[in-house]
Parts: sequence; structure tokens; C-alpha cells
Amino acid sequence: MDTKSRIIDIATSLFQQKGYLGVGLNEILKACNISKGSLYHHFPNGKEELLIACLHSLNEAITTHMEEIFQNYPSTQAATQEMIEELIVQYDRDGMITGYTFSSIVSEMGSLSEPVRNACDQSFINIQEIYSNKLVADGFSKETTDSISLMMTASIEGAIMLCLTKKTSDPLKMISQVLPNLLNSYNDKQI
Repeated sequence: MDTKSRIIDIATSLFQQKGYLGVGLNEILKACNISKGSLYHHFPNGKEELLIACLHSLNEAITTHMEEIFQNYPSTQAATQEMIEELIVQYDRDGMITGYTFSSIVSEMGSLSEPVRNACDQSFINIQEIYSNKLVADGFSKETTDSISLMMTASIEGAIMLCLTKKTSDPLKMISQVLPNLLNSYNDKQI
């Protein structure tokens, strides 16, 4: 792995664990075992540019994994349940959910720059698009998929934040039980 990729991987993990504002530049330098000059060589605009690179990397990893799940399951309900089950297993195993959410980073984005906010927004747009495409394939009308995919994103991201604050995977388990019923309810109304 090249130096730039290693910096992005390590910084992403730190940002997810502590948030953007909770991680200092010196902590990143120490964790990466690099000099300040090396960091600025790869990220001339500093920590914010590094954050945007981390968000892009995380977005790519999350959406690639989600697309694989949603392609391998016959319905939105089955794919969503599998995805949530993977999050539950990760939380129960590690006591945290990293590499699959940027909620911990996004929670403080309102105070940061427009480019950072845009990078976060694009990540959520990509996630909602995966849900929406699968819902259309399941026979949902295009008119309802936008609202359903927004509800799914908000529910799952909210459950992840609750897991982290409550120190239990119970919120994801509850969402795993409730979302399929909501999807069935939407689908029944369309028929």
C-alpha cells in the first residue's frame, strides 16, 4: 500500500472513532509514522483535504459492498436484512461499526466547509440510489422510491448512531425487524 493510501486508511479509522474535531494533526502524523511535510506533500490543503479523501474512500468502500449485497439478494427486504445483520455482527464482535458508516464523522459536518459537506452529501446520495434501484427492481413505483430510500437511510444511519451511544446492537436488530414490515406495507399500498 502506498503512503497516501495508508494515510487515508489510518485517518479514516481515527475520524470514525473520534470524529473530525476530536483528531488532531499530530495524532494522525504519529499514527501514520510520517512527518508533517509528508502529510502536506500528499494533502497540500491539510487536514480538511485529508478528510475529503477519507470520505471519498469510505463512500467507495461502503457503496461497493452495498451494491454486492443488493445484487446478491432477490428483494430489497432480503438485501436490507442481510446488510443490517452484517452490521449487527460487526458491532457485537468489535463493539463499534467502522468501515461501514460515516455517521460519526458527519455529525459534526455542519461546522465545516462546503466541500466537506458536499462529500458527505454525495455519500448519502449514493446509498439512497442503491436502495432506490433495488426498490424499482422489486416493482415499487419511482415516485415512492425516493421517500422510501430516504427513510431507509435515515433509519439505518440513526440505528448505527444509537448502537454506538447505547453500546448495544439492539437498535439495528429492531430496525432489521421493522424495515421489512414497512417495505411490505408500502408495497401493499401500490398493488
